Amino acid sequence: MSGLLLAFLLLWLGSLAYATWRFATRRGAQLAGLLPQPLPRVSILIAARDEELALPRCLASLRQLNYPAELLEILVGDDASTDRTAAVAEAAMQGFVSSFRVIPITDNLGEARGKANVLAHLARHATTEYFFITDADIHLPASWIEALLEHAAPGVGTVTGITAVRGPRLFHQLQGIDWLLSLSLVQVVSEQGRPVTAMGNNMLVTRAAYEATGGYEALPFSVTEDFALFQAAVARGFGFRHVFSAEARADSLPMPSWAALLKQRRRWLRGVEALPLRLRLQLLVFSGFWPALVGLAWVAGVGPALAVWAGKVLVQGTLAYLGHRRAGLRLHWWLLPLFEFYTLALTFSIIGFQVFGGAVVWKGRRYE
Repeated sequence: MSGLLLAFLLLWLGSLAYATWRFATRRGAQLAGLLPQPLPRVSILIAARDEELALPRCLASLRQLNYPAELLEILVGDDASTDRTAAVAEAAMQGFVSSFRVIPITDNLGEARGKANVLAHLARHATTEYFFITDADIHLPASWIEALLEHAAPGVGTVTGITAVRGPRLFHQLQGIDWLLSLSLVQVVSEQGRPVTAMGNNMLVTRAAYEATGGYEALPFSVTEDFALFQAAVARGFGFRHVFSAEARADSLPMPSWAALLKQRRRWLRGVEALPLRLRLQLLVFSGFWPALVGLAWVAGVGPALAVWAGKVLVQGTLAYLGHRRAGLRLHWWLLPLFEFYTLALTFSIIGFQVFGGAVVWKGRRYE
């Protein structure tokens, strides 16, 4: 038994080391093309539900974009907010662009619900060929439009940037490492031509790809609406790009509590259920590190388990450093040992939450 566990853990470490090497040596979609000429008008779509506190930060970053303001169409969908979301949005964008609108969402289109329904409405109001989708709790870089648009080559339906979680507390910083590590691995897989996921808070979708899917109103409802749209576009023959760079980095507000973090991850697991079987099995194997390490410590003693754990910290820390550097951020090395306990707690909490957590609850709505 100890031999099997050790073999599994060494294979796990070898796979992580290989992914780290691939990330370090391959630039893939980093190689940008040329911006379309003349520069096209683009639509920015934001779904907002009770976002009066977060939305001004997002809209302020849009006012700082390098892209010509007259080529921007900014649409905010007010999803039955009970606060001052609409008024705050209007005030934040006053005098910026004439093509800014807050659109009240009062009904459902087809199969769409929640955020997918808001985006379905906004897409119908959009008048351009490029939909840039982000969230109300996101701060965007001035280079955002160009960083994604220059990868929208003919035949490409979706371009996804990266998202960094940033906040002052220790809990926020651990979430930040978690995100960039995960996105570094996604980058490696996507550069092999395998469609893993997309980020609905930092995503370009062409009108051609969106309409080819029938839009959110025609897609089966999913609480991971970004992944559902991404899958549908790929299924219809459109290419995809993932851009891992500081110029395409969106900064997200962190989850404020452990309970909120678990609810977020439970929602993401619904998207994992839609992955091809091969990828789901690979994720299952990848998530087996901690149970296998505990098993190794039980049957072979603490020494071998600590040696394997040290190897994980070293390889994973290297990948975290590379991911932070490419994202234009600095990794605080002293956080890496604490991150191990964070991932251990998160792994077993998610298992428990999956068993006892019930339905997905997001933005005050319950999804069975």
